[in-house]
Amino acid sequence: SWNRWATDADLVASMGLDNYRFSIEWSRIEPEDGEFSTAALDHYARICDGLRERGVDPVVTFHHFTSPRWLAERGGWESAETVDRFAAFCERAATHLGSDRIARACTINEPNIVAFCGWGLGVFPPGVSDLGRARSVGENFVAGHRAAVDAIRSAASGVPVGLTLSMQEGTPVGDTAEDVAAAQDKIDRSRAVMEDMFLQATGGGEFIGGQTYSRGRWGSDGMVGAEEGVERLIMGYEYWPQGLEVTVRRAWEMTGGQMRVWVTENGIGTDDDDQRIRYVTTALEGVLACLADGIDVAGYTYWSLMDNFEWAFGYG
Repeated sequence: SWNRWATDADLVASMGLDNYRFSIEWSRIEPEDGEFSTAALDHYARICDGLRERGVDPVVTFHHFTSPRWLAERGGWESAETVDRFAAFCERAATHLGSDRIARACTINEPNIVAFCGWGLGVFPPGVSDLGRARSVGENFVAGHRAAVDAIRSAASGVPVGLTLSMQEGTPVGDTAEDVAAAQDKIDRSRAVMEDMFLQATGGGEFIGGQTYSRGRWGSDGMVGAEEGVERLIMGYEYWPQGLEVTVRRAWEMTGGQMRVWVTENGIGTDDDDQRIRYVTTALEGVLACLADGIDVAGYTYWSLMDNFEWAFGYG
């Protein structure tokens, strides 16, 4: 997409889609601390202009999983200093792009996944397995989001700003009422650090971006596998499109019914297009049910536009 963004923009416009969500890469824009690349900023400005010319809203994400090498060497998101560095990056980028280009701004993509997969589970960089450090990183992401909202607003007045969050329906299972209650307690404890601390940080923004793919089943001892009889996808998780409606309702409730909800990601990892069509149909029916109940769902963006290099499974 760096070189073929115009072809991508033509595809978006030809399908009648009205928005295109993409990220700007911090390490391209600020390859060394305090050294900003006008060429990179101009490139992203051309993407925004090209989308606008095609009648497509540019939805710009300022941090999507990756950080510059120089920042990582200073501790990355474990360091409170990163909050200020990120705010400075956001201000510089938003100033260059401006409110006439950006339709909506997403500060940080799935900070809960970055924090807990990178510092809690150790499956993403930097490969740390320490829940205490993961919680600290999550708190820095919360502060980073709030600082980014202020920075983007000051540089691009009037642009709606929000956070995107990975969310999942939680299903408690057990043989007895006591087991189910214990499982629900596990879900609530997990949500407190994986969702709630971030949902509570969205105050002051204009929207929350919900990103849902499946559900998690919990027993009294923790997460359990897929339910017998439910389809499993090639990526290992359950086919569960109805989870989107559940998480949209939860995002709305947790933000007091005051925050617009954008579905900024929803989709399915599959090589079966019939299964994909079924999934998207059911997911969108859930969105319509939310709208019918008065929930302010502002839009839906499918993930992803094309076959993509998947974070955990590559091209598989």
